[in-house]
Amino acid sequence: MRTDSERRMRFEAMFATHHDAVRRYIVRRQAAPLVDDAIAETFLVAWRRLDEIPDRTLPWLLGVARRVLADQRRAVYRRRSLSERLRIDILTDGLAGDWEPPAALTPELASALAALTEHEREALLLVAWDELSPADAARVAGCSAMAFRVRLHRARRRVADRLGIEGAGRTNATKEKLA
Repeated sequence: MRTDSERRMRFEAMFATHHDAVRRYIVRRQAAPLVDDAIAETFLVAWRRLDEIPDRTLPWLLGVARRVLADQRRAVYRRRSLSERLRIDILTDGLAGDWEPPAALTPELASALAALTEHEREALLLVAWDELSPADAARVAGCSAMAFRVRLHRARRRVADRLGIEGAGRTNATKEKLA
């Protein structure tokens, strides 16, 4: 077991020695906006597991960097998938205030969600993002299932209208009234 001072000195020496090599490895494999995050995450893992790092430090660090990059790719895929699920949910029918949309959303979808009331946005997100059934989402929202379904219907319709999606969120009777 090393003292805190010894651990800090070992980490600083490792960082100074291998930072550039880790950076080059990551830059060759990752989009520029995510490079610094990947480097920071790699060295954070190294700090947390400092006592487990073998004598041949660089291969170990590059292995950590490879796993960090894989995690980042999965996160990007999940964000894209989530954005697409929201779009599909609105299309198949089946966000006002100071709400900040996730960066993964398209600007159009983020704007449409931001225009919703808090209750409508919550209804749509509970079903689309959290993948809850309307009945379960109603329990989370603290309202009746019927009230929740009305919120969800309105949210879907308003987002579809903002995105210019014809017919989403409307029944045939409603479509006929609007024609």
